[in-house]
Amino acid sequence: MKPRRWSQQVTETSFALDLEAGVFTWDDPAAIARSLAASAEASTRRKASPFQSAMSMLNFYINRAGRKLPSERRAILEAAKEELRRLYGRSAPNRLQTG
Repeated sequence: MKPRRWSQQVTETSFALDLEAGVFTWDDPAAIARSLAASAEASTRRKASPFQSAMSMLNFYINRAGRKLPSERRAILEAAKEELRRLYGRSAPNRLQTG
C-alpha cells in the first residue's frame, strides 16, 4: 500500500532510524522515549548523535501532525521529549521570555 503523504513514508521508512511499529501511538511517554533511544543507538545510518536523531524524529512527527494532533497525544509526545532528555542527561532548552 502506497503511503498517502511523504511524511507518512518518512515516519514508516526513515533511512536513519528503524522505528518500532506504532511507536508514536503508544500512551507511555517513557516507553516511546526508550524505543526511540534504542532505535537511534542501534542505527548505523544516522548522521547525528543518538539523542539528536531520536529527538529529531519525535519533533518531525509532532510538527507534521500540526493542528490535527489532539492535545492529549501532544502532551504524551511532549512528555516523551522530556523523558528523552532525561535518558541522555540533557536539560530542556532555555526559552526566551517575551513581555
